[in-house]
Amino acid sequence: MRFFYVIFFCFVFPSLAISQFNGNQTPTYPDLIRFYDSVSTKNNSVELYNFGLSDYGLPIYVCVLNGEKDSLKTMQNKSKKSTVFINNGIHPGEPDGINASGQLTLDYLKNQSFLPKNVRVAFILCYNVGGAMNRGSFSRANQDGPAEYGFRGNAQNLDLNRDFIKMDSKNAFAFARAFQAFNPDVFLDTHVSNGADYQYTLTLIHALRERLAPSIEQLTYSNFKPKLEKKLASHNFPIAPYVQPIQQIPDDGLEGFNDLPRYANGYASLFHCIAVTVETHMLKSFELRTKATRVYIDEVIHWTGKNQVEIQTARKKAFAWDQAQQIRPVKFVRTEQADTISFLGYEHGFKPSEVSGMDRLFYDRTKPFQRNILYFNHFSATDTISIPKFYVLTHPNARVLERLASGGVHWKICTSDSLVSANSMRIQSYKSVSRPYEGHFLHSEIKAEEYPIQLRLQRGDVLIPTHQNSRSFLIQALEPTLEDSYFAWNFFDSYLQQKEYFSDYVFEDIAAEFLASHPEIRAQLEAKKQTDPDFAKNAWQQLYFVYKQTPYFEPTVNLLPVFKIY
Repeated sequence: MRFFYVIFFCFVFPSLAISQFNGNQTPTYPDLIRFYDSVSTKNNSVELYNFGLSDYGLPIYVCVLNGEKDSLKTMQNKSKKSTVFINNGIHPGEPDGINASGQLTLDYLKNQSFLPKNVRVAFILCYNVGGAMNRGSFSRANQDGPAEYGFRGNAQNLDLNRDFIKMDSKNAFAFARAFQAFNPDVFLDTHVSNGADYQYTLTLIHALRERLAPSIEQLTYSNFKPKLEKKLASHNFPIAPYVQPIQQIPDDGLEGFNDLPRYANGYASLFHCIAVTVETHMLKSFELRTKATRVYIDEVIHWTGKNQVEIQTARKKAFAWDQAQQIRPVKFVRTEQADTISFLGYEHGFKPSEVSGMDRLFYDRTKPFQRNILYFNHFSATDTISIPKFYVLTHPNARVLERLASGGVHWKICTSDSLVSANSMRIQSYKSVSRPYEGHFLHSEIKAEEYPIQLRLQRGDVLIPTHQNSRSFLIQALEPTLEDSYFAWNFFDSYLQQKEYFSDYVFEDIAAEFLASHPEIRAQLEAKKQTDPDFAKNAWQQLYFVYKQTPYFEPTVNLLPVFKIY
């Protein structure tokens, strides 16, 4: 069964038959959809699915190669086939994956035995529809082709590769529906990099190994990664880690990328699949970048077919490991431990700028080198969290529940009142960015404290068990101190505002009476005056100090409507 928005095909765009995805051209979004609609209509072996609207108002489509020729069978065929799921066009100015997937489709139509029988390939034609419709030739000043391409921001001017867990876009909900439906074994997100110059056409970001389940970490770093590197080298595409210099140039050393769940890679790895971001190099030709992306996709598909049993075993172990964890390391930061890797670069230098007259950096392509450099790719957890048996959401936030549901989380609605032992979570401190970041004043350096309480569950409250396959996603969303929690992304900001205060001239007498009957608070007040000169000079702060100790102070200030039952 296939679903299409018929009105889309009524748009007046020039009808161009796409016979190939080669050269320095990439199709427009309307032409892309027309091509896959035509192919899927004429060939039962190619399936096209609409997973929902984008922010632009047009659908996001997923093409499936080697499916079951029927939507229900394709979605339910997990035990027989492994799935490689590819996200293309998250930044439509980086369309290498779009063209590579088009080439893959054309070759598959010529020879269906090209794909292993035990692998299905699902790919998003172009994720950022709004960016694809905003087409031009000049928004990527540092990139070699194609002739025309889309824009990085979507219809809301969001960078969709920061939106996977916060989900401000309709695109993110469509992606989540597709991801949950296909439950991929291997996930690829196709990009083009910015930054330094070097010899590589293809660089990769693998999921942060310290954050992975042991079985997935082992499979990724001891099997998948080295074997794919060897295969690509045999095609004359040596692979480097994503080139993120510690300082200005690669010679200074590279650092690993911390793929938080705001990114596609980090989101996908929450569900215990192998996750890779493919980054081709901006200064290589579009045709060469597309070829490198295509070769990598082909080799990933064939590796998946050969290692299906190992993949299924590793994922099964990963979900079991996830369920068994009671204490989880979190908030990983890069350490100073470094490995030595061989790097193919170019000598650099400095010369006077013709614009400013000051020294400017340049790379000399007539002087290639291969030398060992430092790679800082070790991360260490700076904190741990205790995982409860249940999370409780009181006064349920519809936006939060909608996002949890998109990640496959299930829960129960309380039908009657009851009293349970639980832990509350109160925010102690945090910092916020000074300017909006992706539409939010993102919080960081969050500290929270848990307090044991007797929680009165009321009818309509939400009880969320952590014993479920979406456990890692659930934890990342609801644990407030984590970098991409829903608290960090401002979903609970209303609970940070105190609603009631006092008039100082009235409260003076109340405070005096309270201190007279509570000498221990008087002692604390006097001690703070002695150690804090600014506090000693501020009458209002002293009144507020006393106010916070009295029954008049709001018990719910900074108290999140998220509770934990152990």
